[in-house]
Amino acid sequence: MIDKQHLIDRFFSYVTVDTESDPESDSTPSTEKQWNLANALVEELKQIGLEDVTIDENAYIMATLPSNVDHDVPVIGFVSHFDTSPDFTGANVKPQIVENYDGKDIVLNAEKDIVLSPDEFDDLLLYKGQTLITTDGTTLLGADDKAGVAEIVSAMEYLVNHPEIKHGKIRIGFTPDEEIGRGAHKFDVEKFGAEWAYTMDGSQIGELEYENFNAAGAVVTVKGKIVHPGTAKGKMINSMYIATDYINSLPRMETPEHTEGREGFFHLQSVNGEVDGTKLQYIIRDHDKDQFEARKNMMAKLADDINAQHGKELVSIEIKDQYFNMREKIEPVMHIVDLAEEAMKKANIKPIIKPIRGGTDGSQLSFMGLPCPNIFAGGHNFHGRYEYVPVENMQKAIEVIVNIAQLAAEKNE
Repeated sequence: MIDKQHLIDRFFSYVTVDTESDPESDSTPSTEKQWNLANALVEELKQIGLEDVTIDENAYIMATLPSNVDHDVPVIGFVSHFDTSPDFTGANVKPQIVENYDGKDIVLNAEKDIVLSPDEFDDLLLYKGQTLITTDGTTLLGADDKAGVAEIVSAMEYLVNHPEIKHGKIRIGFTPDEEIGRGAHKFDVEKFGAEWAYTMDGSQIGELEYENFNAAGAVVTVKGKIVHPGTAKGKMINSMYIATDYINSLPRMETPEHTEGREGFFHLQSVNGEVDGTKLQYIIRDHDKDQFEARKNMMAKLADDINAQHGKELVSIEIKDQYFNMREKIEPVMHIVDLAEEAMKKANIKPIIKPIRGGTDGSQLSFMGLPCPNIFAGGHNFHGRYEYVPVENMQKAIEVIVNIAQLAAEKNE
């Protein structure tokens, strides 16, 4: 498989370029700095020998590895995103290498006493003896999803350099702004031209996912009335108290910190309040479509109930759907999941098939006509200072991509 140091060098060249996206921006990409890596990727794809390398006005990148067989093989795709999360800074990333990890604490930053410990992150113990890439404790790493980008580029390079491995036509795509939920918004599925694809955007080695949350965002606005507190009796309406009643009326245990697996939740993201007005921002998540609709209805009814209690309209709510569970689009074509599972087993990887407690470009792409399960990229602890990725996970992800390409060709001989 691909040279280890070559893979590390490639990954470092990606993560040291700041590509943080911005949810407050209306442009695509949402930050100008994403172009820096996007343009570099275009040149690299040409350099390794891919064809039809394009980048559009919104920084969506596509390229082709032509078929090297005579028989018809379905066109398959691989997709990753090159932006990083605005949850934690991605500027001035200084990746660190831990060779032959011994299973003990890793000091990320001695000066600031920042330690990556298996006592807190027991997944580390899965990787004893391996080579880990970590942060220096002051930034995120960007393995989400620059590990996926590096894996796809490396797999294509390997296939170009090893024509004895037979495969059909392969399309690859890299997107901006996935971390702010807009990675697939301007993805041209027709231009991409694949029958199906895989996002390389999961975490732990072996992850294979074709279910994700149904998702919505909700803004609850509470109106109050400001009056001088000395003469406020019977006149003042403190919106923050009403907002507190709203918050406390939702099921307290149905929040992210109390749920797992396929359990849905209400998540209060922010509160901005004064006496005269308070705004609550929520996200709503559930894997089950009926329960998802019930959660939205519960929030709307709660606003109505509080208004009825006060005899006036103090609470209003705006709910917008964000994405849906891709399971309904994948189940009719389950052979694409079976193919990925077979590719993992061929690489001596035990598949871990589980629902995503989040979203993915693959969800939106599936509803846009491109069925797109999600495969591990190998990193852990995304969006923060404790993010790390084992190099061996990335090597295995590359092997899975190559195996998928090879198996697809063999099954259509």
